[in-house]
Amino acid sequence: MMKRFLILVFATFLSGYAVSQNYTISGFISDAGTGERLVSATVYDANTLKGSISNNYGFFSLTLPAGKVKFVVSYVGYSAYSQEIELKANVQLNVAIEMSTELEEVVVTENKIEKHVESTEMSVVELQIKSINTLPVLLGEVDVMKTIQLLPGVQSGNEGTSGIYVRGGGPDQNLILLDGVPVYNANHLFGFFSVFNADAISNIKLIKGGFPARYGGRLSSVIDIKMKEGNQKEIAGDATVGLIATKLTLEGPIIKDKTSFIISARRTYIDLLIQPFIAAAALTEGVIVNAGYFFQDFNFKVNHKFSERNRLYLSAYTGKDRLYAKTTELWDGSVYKYNFGIQWGNITSTLRWNYVFSNKLFSNTTLTYSNYTFETPLEYYFKEKINDVFQTESFILNFASGIRDYAINVDFDYIPSPNHYIRFGASNIYHIFKPGVNIIKQTSAYTEADLDTTFGNADIFANEYGFYFEDEFSLFSNALKVNAGLRMNGFYVKGKDYQSFEPRISARQRITRNLSVKAAYSRMSQYLHLLTSSTIGLPTDLWVPVTDSIPPQFSQQYALGIFYNFLDKYAVSVEGFYKSMHNLIEYKDGADYFSQNTNWEKKIEIGDGEAYGMEFFVEKKLGKTTGWIGYTLSWSTRQFENVNFGKEFPYKYDRRHDVSFVLTHKFSERIDFGLTWIYGSGNTTTLSLEKYMAGGYSNYDYYINQSYFEPIVVDYYESRNSYRMPAYHRLDLNVNFSKKVKYGTQIISIGAYNVYNRKNPMFLNLEYSNASKQFNLVQYSFFPIIPSISYRITF
Repeated sequence: MMKRFLILVFATFLSGYAVSQNYTISGFISDAGTGERLVSATVYDANTLKGSISNNYGFFSLTLPAGKVKFVVSYVGYSAYSQEIELKANVQLNVAIEMSTELEEVVVTENKIEKHVESTEMSVVELQIKSINTLPVLLGEVDVMKTIQLLPGVQSGNEGTSGIYVRGGGPDQNLILLDGVPVYNANHLFGFFSVFNADAISNIKLIKGGFPARYGGRLSSVIDIKMKEGNQKEIAGDATVGLIATKLTLEGPIIKDKTSFIISARRTYIDLLIQPFIAAAALTEGVIVNAGYFFQDFNFKVNHKFSERNRLYLSAYTGKDRLYAKTTELWDGSVYKYNFGIQWGNITSTLRWNYVFSNKLFSNTTLTYSNYTFETPLEYYFKEKINDVFQTESFILNFASGIRDYAINVDFDYIPSPNHYIRFGASNIYHIFKPGVNIIKQTSAYTEADLDTTFGNADIFANEYGFYFEDEFSLFSNALKVNAGLRMNGFYVKGKDYQSFEPRISARQRITRNLSVKAAYSRMSQYLHLLTSSTIGLPTDLWVPVTDSIPPQFSQQYALGIFYNFLDKYAVSVEGFYKSMHNLIEYKDGADYFSQNTNWEKKIEIGDGEAYGMEFFVEKKLGKTTGWIGYTLSWSTRQFENVNFGKEFPYKYDRRHDVSFVLTHKFSERIDFGLTWIYGSGNTTTLSLEKYMAGGYSNYDYYINQSYFEPIVVDYYESRNSYRMPAYHRLDLNVNFSKKVKYGTQIISIGAYNVYNRKNPMFLNLEYSNASKQFNLVQYSFFPIIPSISYRITF
C-alpha cells in the first residue's frame, strides 16, 4: 500500500513538473555606450510581472515557465529594452541599453514594475552621478557627501563640512565603502570636502535602516560607493579647472570589449596661490617662510573579462592632506630651521573576482587592503656660531595614529526562481590599530648623549569575522514580499572573543500597483569606536577597538513606512523610525586627544543613546526637471553615568526640523540649472548660565572696572547641550553652459554658495564687553556668499 502511495506521489510530481517546466534567462546588463555594468536594473516579464534585478556587477537571473515571454529591462535614465522570447530552453542574454537623451524611461506603463513600491528595501536612496554634477557646490568642487547631506534622515555637522550624522548616530557609525573597502576618514580640508572624486564614481547607495544581512559592522548607515569600470568602447576623458582644484580623468579600452581602465587624479593649488602672499608678509631680512595646504586624490581601476563567466577587477585609491609651515632664519652665519605639519590620508585597494557558476549562481571573491594614517611632525634644527665654532642641534617630535586592514570577502547570489533571491557569504578582516605613538629624536652638541625614544599606546591587533544568510521571497502571488536574514559577527582581540547574532527582516505589503506598506527591523553591532574631541576641528579622531573593558556598540532599529508612486513620475515615501544605541563612548570631561599621558581606555565614558522621528521624501528622477523635497522631524539623545550628572541630554546634532529642496532643470542641450535650499533647526550647544569670580567675590562690577585687575571667571553649567543655536538655512545656485566642440564638449559652470548671504552660526561664545560691562553672546559665522566658476572639457 505504501509503495503504491509513493509511486502515485512521484508520478504526480513529475506530471506537475512537466506541465510547469521552467527555464532561466540570465546574463548581464550594461551601458551600450561605455560597456559599464548597470547595478539594480529591473528585469521582468511584462506578461506575468515576474521579475528580478541586476546585482552589484550587472548580473541577473530570471526563471520563468516555458512559453511566450515579453522580456523587459528598465533603468532610470535609459531607454527601456524589450524583446519577445519563446522560452523553451535556458537563454543566455547580455543586454546593452542606450542612455536616453531626455532621461525618459520608455516602457508600457500599465505593465511596469515600480521598484520604489515593489522592493522590500526601505530607508534606501540611490543617487545618480549625472544629477550630482548639476547641483551647486562649495567653491565649484562636486561633493558626493554634501549631496547625501541633502537627503532626509541625514544631517550635516558644522557649517560647510562633509560630516554625516544619520538618524541620530555619530560619524563613526557610518560604513563608508569605496569598491567594497571601508574608508575611515572621508574628509579633505578639515571636513569641508570629501575624498571622493565624482568623476571616478558610477553610483552611490545610502542605506539608513532595514539593513540586509550582507552588511554589518556599523550602527547607523551604509554608504556604498562604486567606482567606474572604465569605458570598454573608446578612449574618453574629463578635465576640470576650478577655483581651488584641477581634476583629470582618462578611461578606455586596453582590449576593446574585454579589458578596460580608468585613472582619475585631483589636486588643489591653494598652497601655490597663497605662497606669494606668505612670502611678501615675511619680508624680514634673513627669514624665508614657506607655508601652505593641499589635498590630492588618485583613483585607478582596471578590469579584464576572461569569458562571459569569469571577470577580474583591480582598483586602488590614495589620498592625502597636508598642512605645512617651514621657516628658515639666517643670522651671521648661523642657520635656524623650523618645520611643522599635519598630514593624514587613506590608501585602499581591491582585487575582485566574479565567477558565474551557473545561470542561477553568481559568486564574488574580494581581497582588500586599507590604511589610514594621521601624523603631526615637528622638526627643529639649528647650526649656531659661538666663538667662531659651529654648534648643531636637531629635534624631531612626531605623533602618529591610524588603522590598517587586510580583508577577504566571499559572497554568493543564488536566484532559484522569481519568488526567491538568496544571498550568503563570509568575511574576515585583520585590523592593526595604532591608537597613538609619540616619537622623539634629539641630537645636540650641548649634551653628552642623543635622545631617541618612542612612547604612547601600543599597537592593537584584532580579527573581525562574519557570516550571513538572507532570502528575499514572495508570498500570496507576490502581494507580500519579505527579506529575512541572519548575520553572525565576531571580534577577537587581546584574547577575548566577542560574538553577536543579528536578525534582520524587512517586508513589503502591496496595496495597489502604486502603493505599498513596508516595515523593517535590524539589530546591528560595531566593534570599532572613534574617539572624537569636540574642542578642535582637526582630524585628530582616533579609531580604537573594543577591549576587555570597552564593550561593542549595538543598536536595534524599527522602521515603518508608506511608499507611493504618483502619476508614474513621483516617488513618495513617509517613514517613521526608532533606534536605541548602547555602549557608546565619549571623552570624560577635561580629557581629549592631547592628554597623552593617560591610556585612552581611561579617558572615556560609556553610555547609551536614543533616536526617533519621521521622514518625508518626494523624488522625481525622470524628465527635464528632476529633484526632491525632503523633511525630517527627529529627536536624538545621549546618557552617560558621569556626564551631565547622569541625566539624559540632547545629542550635539539633535535638530528638530530639517528641510531640503533640490531642483535640476535642463533648458536645452546647452543650458542646465541646479538649485538647493536647506533649512535646519539650530544645533545644540553648552553655555554657562552664570559666571562667578574665583575666590567668592560678589562685587563683580568693581573688579571688572579695575584697569590693573584681570578677573578670573568661573562658569556655571546647569546641563549639557541645553541651548539651541539659531536656525540654519542657505540657498545655492548653479548654471552649466555646454557647447559641442570638435574634440568633445566644453562646460562652463557658474554658481554661488549661500546666495542671500545668510550668517549661519559656526559656534557661539560668551565674551565680556567693556562698553556694556557685561557678558554678551557672540555668534561666529564663517561662510558668506561664495561665488564659483569652473571650466570642464569632456572628450
